[in-house]
Parts: sequence; structure tokens; C-alpha cells
Amino acid sequence: MIRGRIPYRIYGGLRFFDRQEIKDALAYLNLMASRVNDAALERVINTPTRGIGDRTVDIIRAAAREQGESLWHAAKRLVAEKVLSGRAANAVKEFLALIDRLEDETSEFSLGRQVDTVIKQSGLMAMYVSEKGEKAETRVENLQELVSACDNFDADEQVFDDDSPDMTPLTAFLSHAALESGEEQADAHQDAVQLMTLHSAKGLEFPLVFMTGVEEGLFPSQQSIGEAGRIEEERRLCYVGMTRAMKKLVLTYAEQRRIYGQEQIHSPSRFIGEIPSDALYHVRGQRRSESYAGAASGGRFHTGASHETFEQTGFQLGQRVRHAKFGEGTVINYEGSGAQSRIQINFDEFGLGSKWLVVAYARLDRV
Repeated sequence: MIRGRIPYRIYGGLRFFDRQEIKDALAYLNLMASRVNDAALERVINTPTRGIGDRTVDIIRAAAREQGESLWHAAKRLVAEKVLSGRAANAVKEFLALIDRLEDETSEFSLGRQVDTVIKQSGLMAMYVSEKGEKAETRVENLQELVSACDNFDADEQVFDDDSPDMTPLTAFLSHAALESGEEQADAHQDAVQLMTLHSAKGLEFPLVFMTGVEEGLFPSQQSIGEAGRIEEERRLCYVGMTRAMKKLVLTYAEQRRIYGQEQIHSPSRFIGEIPSDALYHVRGQRRSESYAGAASGGRFHTGASHETFEQTGFQLGQRVRHAKFGEGTVINYEGSGAQSRIQINFDEFGLGSKWLVVAYARLDRV
């Protein structure tokens, strides 16, 4: 939205760059990019806990004010002059060395690898992993998603108020993050795109609604697949989202997406297959290959059968089918033609994964 200069507003919840764990990671990155960033230093000098207490920070802060210097330079001076006690001095010295080492060791890395390394070597990832619980799990996932965002970040596409030719990928990303975490949202009554989670949308209605990421593994989530109760809960949530649309509803899914730093191939959600066909109008964008979805599952990559030839078998990509032995699944790929044509089906049952079946002998029922 920022890149396209489209007014937007987020309903409920914290924006991604406003979350605690993301602010922690960005503080490390900001300190690496500029040692005089006092706010960043104060945020992470003892995060994770490394034995630098409030009293030590107060001493550094007072010394910085007295000399009119940054907290970083004050801390280095106090360590060098042995003003701090032995234990505190060692902890501060190790922290300063950590920031220098992270910058030196990651300066030639790609942005995604650089951020991943900083999150792990700083101890942030281990700290949140050790906390346990659903909230901690979400924080770990958000840190992984930050790495994905960096992998997908293209500095050349960004729109900044003053273009700087000297920006590194890291400083460009930090500028982008500052924009997104700033007051860039539209005013409450301004005409704008409303962004929200499905839970936040309850009770609201809009003329046009987009539901994105309607894919197996996302919605329903991978954790829900195989658990009837959780699937039903997500099915009800899907219904809630769909019925927020007063006039028009658009459901979208991606064949390939990067999640938590890994490329994943998804098939359309079963919830799409449960909508009456006469209520759906399919729009397909340009695809890299009709059989691209099969490339990541077993290394197969077939382009021999045309889309028209495949549809002569009576099946379509994304169609829900049932097999007598393997149960229900979704058609994600195909190859060949005629009696020997085969289709690849991603079965719902946990552990089965995808299987290639000869159409003539599979005895598949359409769901």
C-alpha cells in the first residue's frame, strides 16, 4: 500500500513493525547501521538479559549527557576508563563487541541471511523459543516472517521522501520499516483500504471484500488439518469472512509463497471447493507453468500436456476429489495425455502428502 501510495488503515491488533519482537530485532539492526542510535541501544542492551541492570544504564546515560555524546561512545569510554564495576563492565564490553561482530560478519550477506543471523546470534530467537506458550510461538513465527520480508525486499521498488543513492539494502529496509511503523495510515474517516484479520472483521460489512491466502496449509492452517474440530472452527471463520461482503467477494490463493523463510507450494483451500460452483467465477492470472505446482513435490516438472488435453479427462487443477483408499484431496498437477494421463493429488490425510495416479485406473470421485 505504501509503495503504491494507496491510503490504508489497519483495524485492531498491532501492525507488524509495532510488535515487541520485531522492534527488538530492528533495534539490533538499527544499532548496526548507526552506533549513535540511543533508542536502539537502550532497547537491546539487556535484551536478552545479559547482566546489564538499570543502574548500569543510568550511569551510561548520565555520562553521555555530561559529555554530550551518544550512549554507545559513553559506554565504550566507561569500559576503557574502568568506571564500571567488573561484572557490569564485562557485560557491557561483550555487548559492544557483539554489535561490532554482527556487523563485520554479516556485511557481505544477503539481507535475509543478515537479518536471520542477527536474530539468532543476538539471542533473540533463543529467548522467545524458551518462553513457550502460544504467544511465544507467535513471536518466533513473526521473527521468521521478518526474515521472509527481508528475502522478498526490493530496495529499488521502495518510495522514500528523499532518495539516497548511498543506501545499503539494510538501511533501505530500515527506512521502509520506519515508514510502515510511522503514522502513515489513513485518518479514521478517510476513504481507504481497510486491512484486518478475520477475527477483527466480525460484525462489520463492506461492499467489496478480499480474502487472501485461501490455501491448504494457511486456511485451514497446517495445524488444523487432520483435526475435525479445528477444521470446523476454521470453516465457520471462513463463513464469517465471506459474509462480510455486501456485494462482491474475491477469494485469492497463491501457488507458491515464501513463509518463514521457506518456499512452499499450496493448493486452493478445501473451503473454495465447498462453495457451489454456480456461485463462483474463476479468474486465473498468468502462470509460470501449468505444472509448476508439481515442481517442488518430488522434483518433477512436466509441460507435455496442454491445459485443454488435461480437461478432456474431466478433471481440473484445484478440483477436489475422493479416492477409495486415500480419501479426499486436491488436484495440483498433471502430465501426459489419453489413457496414460496422470494427475497429482495432494491428499488431506496427515502423512499421505501428494501422489501421482493414472486417471484411467484411479477411480476418482469428484467431491
